[in-house]
Amino acid sequence: MTVPFSNIPGNLRVPLFYAEVDNSQANSGAQTQRALIIGQVLTSGNAVVGVPVLGQGVTDAQAKGGLGSMLALMTAAYVAADPFGEVWFLPLADAEGAVAASGSVLIAGTPTATGVISLYIAGQLVSLAVTAAETPAEIAAALATLINGSGNLPVTAVATAATVALTAKNKGVTGNEIDLRLNYRGTASGEVVPTGLQLTLTAMKSGATNPVLDATLANLGDEPFDFIVCPYTDTASLDALKALLNDKTGRWSYASQVYGHVFAAQRGTLATLATAGNARNNQHESIMGFYDSPSPAWIWAADVAGTAAVALRADPGRPLQTLTLSTVLAPPSPSQFILGERNTLLWDGISTFMVASDGTVAIENLITTYQKNSFGAADDSYLQVETLFLLMYVLRAQRTLVTSKYSRVKLAANGTRFAPGSAIVTPNVIKSDLIAQYGELEYNGYVQDTAAFSKALIVEQNATNPNRVDVLWPGTLINQLRIFALLAQFRL
Repeated sequence: MTVPFSNIPGNLRVPLFYAEVDNSQANSGAQTQRALIIGQVLTSGNAVVGVPVLGQGVTDAQAKGGLGSMLALMTAAYVAADPFGEVWFLPLADAEGAVAASGSVLIAGTPTATGVISLYIAGQLVSLAVTAAETPAEIAAALATLINGSGNLPVTAVATAATVALTAKNKGVTGNEIDLRLNYRGTASGEVVPTGLQLTLTAMKSGATNPVLDATLANLGDEPFDFIVCPYTDTASLDALKALLNDKTGRWSYASQVYGHVFAAQRGTLATLATAGNARNNQHESIMGFYDSPSPAWIWAADVAGTAAVALRADPGRPLQTLTLSTVLAPPSPSQFILGERNTLLWDGISTFMVASDGTVAIENLITTYQKNSFGAADDSYLQVETLFLLMYVLRAQRTLVTSKYSRVKLAANGTRFAPGSAIVTPNVIKSDLIAQYGELEYNGYVQDTAAFSKALIVEQNATNPNRVDVLWPGTLINQLRIFALLAQFRL
């Protein structure tokens, strides 16, 4: 038997005991699946713009992004869903020439009794107690002070007479996502405009120009990020991330093997979302569609990504359906998409959610926007996001096997006779290892049908390069139970 020592020389004469350690048969480690939150910061934050940095929680995000910044609020939503994951930040400055969204609250009348104004800003409740005989100007001034005193809000406020002018802290299109509404939880929760008062809300609007991502994404280098939270759904931003994750030249290419998936969300009507979904075709992005929620799209994106990350780390094969979100507020019942509408969205590349009777929001089906192959024909091979994360898991498992066991071995043709234990491998030996690994993956619930895999697997020495092994890996990924159809053919 030939023992394949790597370091102990063969010409030793000095007694007695020598030992070297070889970990090639022991590697069972898994890579940490990290999240990356892309978000705009304020000048009050201390982050270095454009440089990815390891996050240390919500307080750190507030320090780096500034109180009420997009980055800080997205991080709070993400961490609420994924409190133990490794999270990195990609801080962005507002685009040069960007315009901040603005809105207002106009107060009229005089309260006839003590009451509470329940104003929701970006899904966060601002409660202002008012007393009888307070003037509109006094109430406006108090409301502005309360808003500015709450650092976690994404707006600043200025009171002028009876009007409170609101301005988004971060400039850009995403400021238009800051929803303003009264009494979201309704009279059942005691939310009602105090008698005698009238409040008129002007929605946040006119925000313009998002940051350009291309140059900033280049700063990521080869650092792996499996869960990428994107606050934008404009074409330029999504296309920049699509290029980052490209199968031929990006993170999913053979030369990179870094992988990753983008999570985003978009507000709109059924028609708007269907149009937006059909304009995309990328297996490496998922867009959650919603309408009339108090929570901004970028909070939806962070919440969905954090919720998915926890489950996909634990088991990339289990379906994400029914997982509850932690932060976002559900649209009012009349604004929720009904079954047929959600089915339409799922055929148009837009992910869907459900709302329980208590208002809890849960993922219904998180899909990718991939819908057609390169010839424009319908293609559902990458429909489910679990497929992509299963591929990540399986490919990384194979890479671990190959780089651990075969990093320094000689390659011989099948049928070559050599001493057991030699640092030599043949295509058939590799084939046996791949089959054994596949059996383990099947036992653990990631793939299926080892028998068929064994028959179809091809491992061969390259015809022109004798130092290369070519493999056809015909694995069948595990499926998810999504539809349970029952015909109740009863008898009397």
